[in-house]
Amino acid sequence: MLETDPDPVGIDSVEFFGRARQRLGFDVPPALTDPSIVPPSGDAGTDRMWQIIAKERPLRPAAVLIPVVDHAEPTVLLTMRAAHLADHAGQIAFPGGKIDPTDASPREAALREAEEEVGLDRSFVDPIGYLDLYATGYGFRILPLVARVRSGFDLRINKAEVDDAFEVPLAFLMNPANHQLHSRDFRGAERTYYAMPFAERNIWGATAGILRVLYERVYLP
Repeated sequence: MLETDPDPVGIDSVEFFGRARQRLGFDVPPALTDPSIVPPSGDAGTDRMWQIIAKERPLRPAAVLIPVVDHAEPTVLLTMRAAHLADHAGQIAFPGGKIDPTDASPREAALREAEEEVGLDRSFVDPIGYLDLYATGYGFRILPLVARVRSGFDLRINKAEVDDAFEVPLAFLMNPANHQLHSRDFRGAERTYYAMPFAERNIWGATAGILRVLYERVYLP
């Protein structure tokens, strides 16, 4: 099924980045490292899943970069994870990963991971702020960092982690008509998740969920 939110008012890149700077910040939520706090999703089934996972799996703090490339028509840079990885193999993702003890902040972790995975030089990246914390069924607590990326960068794909990198129009990802809402069973309870298929790419799960949060935080009044 498709989401039925009203279409957002069209905004250009200047307004998008302006709104993002006004609405986002760099405060790190305590739930990133406190397993007793489970970030709410707004979906009762998903909240129940996350509460169960929080008790069964060790907390895995992570950070991802949402690189919004400042073209005339902005795009979002995404990756396809390598097929041999243990977690989320072959899935569409943002550059990012676990926060290491040596990372000064989640922001530094996201920038480091983007450099390691796809060779995105941080001199092209202007961090704007964090979205809401997002939890996954694998025990990850993901803090997404929204950033403006200046065009003209070159990528160097690290095949040990990523099979491909590509850009998707921001207008497509922020159009609620493209936000498919699916459901599945988790231990006897229904939980919902988003999918945003684009051409041959199936953007779903945590990546689509985080993009939906971006839409709600920046595009909605």
